[in-house]
Amino acid sequence: MDALGGSSWWSTHPFNQFRQRGRKRRGERNNKRNVSSSDSAAQSTAGHRFPLKQAVTAGSLALAGDTIAQLRHRWTSKPDSDTVSSTSDDSDKDIFQILLANHDWLRALRMTSYGFLFYGPGSYVWYQTLDRYLPQPTVQNLLTKVLLNQIILGPAVIAVVFAWNNLWQGKLCELPKKYQKDALPTLLFGFRFWVPYSVLNFWVVPLQTRVAFMSFGSIFWNFILSSRMSK
Repeated sequence: MDALGGSSWWSTHPFNQFRQRGRKRRGERNNKRNVSSSDSAAQSTAGHRFPLKQAVTAGSLALAGDTIAQLRHRWTSKPDSDTVSSTSDDSDKDIFQILLANHDWLRALRMTSYGFLFYGPGSYVWYQTLDRYLPQPTVQNLLTKVLLNQIILGPAVIAVVFAWNNLWQGKLCELPKKYQKDALPTLLFGFRFWVPYSVLNFWVVPLQTRVAFMSFGSIFWNFILSSRMSK
């Protein structure tokens, strides 16, 4: 009985070997599914990860542009007689300290938060999308990217930064008037700078440094935006 019903006889039975092979194949398929599912989940997580580096870069350069705008405004403003007499014999360091004494840090925070929360992440996704649908570095794709940049990204940036500034100041009701007064002139002025700069960006600069390059150009652009918003 042991010889007929023991494990040695059953392990060599053809039916049992067939079942074992079936279990082995099902296990391999399940392992492949688990691996592919984990890879998909990892890719999905990576795809929705917040672009912290680009956000910090954009926020820092937005702060730089606003700082330049504020310093220029105070430098070109007509100084008081007391200020002139007190700074005539001072060093450059003392003059710089006087210029920063009346710095509007709330305005600087508005511009920095705009760059960190909106321009950095938004432009990162925007340039990735352009490269996904227009990957080849042809003249046609280049011109298409520049055109889309001006008619979509440019107006979106102006709309967001004006709305963000008015929201912080509690003046959302004045936003339509602000758009009517400053949006179109700002956009047209930006075309003269951004068209050649965008051509250089799409033609020469690699994708991974494109946001940083555009943010560097945004020092000048943020200077313009900050000056327009303070009117």
